[in-house]
Amino acid sequence: MQKDIFERIINFLLGASWAILLLGALFTFKIFLVLGLGLALFTTILFILFSLIMILILDAFSIHRERLAQSKKQTELLEKIYSQKSEQND
Repeated sequence: MQKDIFERIINFLLGASWAILLLGALFTFKIFLVLGLGLALFTTILFILFSLIMILILDAFSIHRERLAQSKKQTELLEKIYSQKSEQND
């Protein structure tokens, strides 16, 4: 099953987002550690929450794309069934 360009881009962005999340959390913690452990933990948690929200948004794009494809398939099937029933009634 071949993926279209949209799915490839979304999958790439999801992978990159997870890498940015992990590396960014590490860098954020190290940068703010000189200002104190509490502030470093707080800013790191904020960074992680923001990054997870971005990842969820990307995942929502993928899910809605799949839902749209399934709806199109169902519509085609319903149209075929309707045309067969209307032909039988004539």
